Amino acid sequence: MLFAVPPLAGHVNPTVAVGAELAARGHETAWTGPASALARLLPPQARILPAGEELGGGYAELHDRWRDLRGVGALRFLWEEALVPLARAMVPGVTRAVRTFGPDVLVADQQALAGPLVARRLGVPWVTSASTSAELTRPFADFPKVGEWVAGQISVLLAEFGAARGGPAGRADWDPRFSERLVLVFSTPELVGAGADFPPHHAFVGPAFGARPATPGFPWQRLDPGRRRVLVSLGTLNQAAGARFYGAVLGAAERLAEEVQFVLAAPSALIGDAPEHVLLQESVPQLELLPHLDAVVCHAGHNTVCEALAHGLPLVVAPIRDDQPIVARQVVEAGAGVRVRFGRTRAEELRDALTAVLDDPGPRRAARRIQASFAAAGGAAAAADRLEKLR
Repeated sequence: MLFAVPPLAGHVNPTVAVGAELAARGHETAWTGPASALARLLPPQARILPAGEELGGGYAELHDRWRDLRGVGALRFLWEEALVPLARAMVPGVTRAVRTFGPDVLVADQQALAGPLVARRLGVPWVTSASTSAELTRPFADFPKVGEWVAGQISVLLAEFGAARGGPAGRADWDPRFSERLVLVFSTPELVGAGADFPPHHAFVGPAFGARPATPGFPWQRLDPGRRRVLVSLGTLNQAAGARFYGAVLGAAERLAEEVQFVLAAPSALIGDAPEHVLLQESVPQLELLPHLDAVVCHAGHNTVCEALAHGLPLVVAPIRDDQPIVARQVVEAGAGVRVRFGRTRAEELRDALTAVLDDPGPRRAARRIQASFAAAGGAAAAADRLEKLR
C-alpha cells in the first residue's frame, strides 16, 4: 500500500494508524510526498519516497500568506497557491514511487491530487483518504459559482497531465478527490449527518489515531483535581492568528477561575505571563491529555474535533477557514457543542459557551453518542479491512 499525502499533520495522521495496522497484518507500506516534512510527521521506521520536495519546504511560507485570509479568498489561495502547485510538483516523484515500490493499491489523500493522476496513468487501483468529511457534504451547494470555479481548477489540472475526458459543459468526467472504488471517510454519519445519502463505496470507518511524536515535559502534576479542566487549542497552523482570540480566552478563564482550569496550547510570546489558573504550554500531548479533560475549545479542525468526541468531550468551536465552518456546523447540528465567532468573540461570550457545554448535560450526551459511533466504526482496523478486500 502506497500512501500519497500532503505535508500536513491532519492529513498524514490517519494514514499512520492505517499503515501500522496494515504492517501488523504483514503488508508492505510506504508514503510519498515532500520527504523532509513527512519525516517529521511519520514514525522513524516509515519508508518515504520523495515527491514534491521543492514545494514542500515552502508550505510554511505559503501558510504565512494564507493565515489571514478568509472565505472565498482563502479558498482561491488554497487551490491556486497550494493544491494545484503541489500536484504539479509531486507528479514526477509519485510516478517514480509507483514504479519503484509497485503498490497493489495507492491511497491518496484528497489534497494529494498527484496520487490519482499517476495511478490512473499507470493503471494502479487507487482509493481516497478523506481525512475531513467537508468535501462529502456538498460544501458549495449554496455557492454554485464557487463550486464551478473549483471544478474548473480540477479540469485544468487534469487536462495539463492528459487525464481529462469530456464531461458535461466541458468539465472532466472524473474527480481526483473521489475514488470510484473506495472512499475511506475518517468520521461517522452521527457527526457528518445521518440524513445524507452516500454511495456504498464510501466507508465510514471513524477516526484513526496513529502514534504521535512525544511531547516531553508536560506538567501533569499541575492539573487541578478540584476544578473542571478545559483544553484550548487552535492547532499548530492557526496559533499566530489567534492573538485576539487568546485575549478572550484569558478573559473567560479569569471569570471561571474558581471552577475551571484552562490548559492553553499557545505560543508564550502571544500570551506573556499566564495567570495561575491557566496552564500555558507551547504544545501538549493531546491524545494523552484528553482523558483528563471535561471540554475542548478549538478551531473546529477535523482531527481535534474527532479526538475530543472520541473521548466523549463536548466542544466550543471557533472556526477560522477552509473546512472548519463545515465541521463546526456538524458539531452544532449533532448537539455536541456550541459555536462562537473566532474573530469577534468576547470573554463573556466564550464564558457563556463554555458554561453551556459544561453544565448542560445535552452536549455531553451527544458527544458520548458520537463516541460510541466512532468505536463501533472500527477506525484503522476497519480501514485496513476495506483495503484488503480490494486485492
